Amino acid sequence: MGKYICKECAIRKEAKILSKDENCIVYKRANETGELTVTEYDVFPGIWLVYKDAHIQKYEYPVAYPSGLLEITHCREGRFEYDAGDKFFYLGKGDMSINKSMSNGASVHCPTRHYHGVSVIIDPDIAPKCLSCLLDDVVVAPSGLLKKFCHKNQHFIMRSTQRLEHIFSELYSVPNETKMGYFKVKILELLMFLDSLDPSLSQTEQHTCSKSQVELAKQVCDFIDTHMDVRLTIEQLASQFYVSPAQLKKCFYSVFGESVYAYIRSYKMQSAAVSLRTTERSIAEIAGIFGYENSSKFAKAFRDVIGVSPTEYRQYSTNLTK
Repeated sequence: MGKYICKECAIRKEAKILSKDENCIVYKRANETGELTVTEYDVFPGIWLVYKDAHIQKYEYPVAYPSGLLEITHCREGRFEYDAGDKFFYLGKGDMSINKSMSNGASVHCPTRHYHGVSVIIDPDIAPKCLSCLLDDVVVAPSGLLKKFCHKNQHFIMRSTQRLEHIFSELYSVPNETKMGYFKVKILELLMFLDSLDPSLSQTEQHTCSKSQVELAKQVCDFIDTHMDVRLTIEQLASQFYVSPAQLKKCFYSVFGESVYAYIRSYKMQSAAVSLRTTERSIAEIAGIFGYENSSKFAKAFRDVIGVSPTEYRQYSTNLTK
């Protein structure tokens, strides 16, 4: 039993297991900030493929989650935060990161409450020392990748490229009948690509945020979340936190990957969608809760963010529950 698998004991206590078989476990975790669904596949000895579908702002790693694992993560949608102590790094759509797993009990943030992605997790202590034992010409050592990209706990971040898109996109649409074999081929392809990659290409330093910048952005976010019925301006927010409008906009964009106004509209519409699914309030009432006196303007904003009108969304959600 490897270090990674040992965390199942924590999962059973902290999450709801949705399904489990010989090669896969699916579980859901929830807290006051939302829900996270995790699907894990045991692909090779000491090598796992992990899908995360998060509509949550913050979650804690299980206390049994080990440090020292090689984590290769690709962001398909949304935003994912790494806390490196005095600096913070962010993954956006199409980005990839390589890092050593954090210490037990660490927390993870999804600033926009929206993240869909996949990670390859490797335990160097039990994975094959060289992957040539799996396929003759794949002369790649997992421990060598860990040393190459994560020396002194450094992070490697590569922004979206066509090559990354090619490697990862196919992992999101795998036919069930060939799933495990396909996973094996794609993981070997990814590790061969990383073995040839120059670590000096990392774009981590160009995309860092200081702790003070992150704290300001998150304070602004919390203030927005508790004033959803108010039309807030950049000037009002800047005054509230004693910073210039330019400083506030820069910090917020660095952390959330979108403007303050885009965040407010998106968050309001995502929250409105929850109300449409889970309550019997009228559309006009829901519009008012989120600061829209005009239902037609609310409907337009909702369609722009969600893709359908509030009426269509409610009908679709109702049909799903029948």
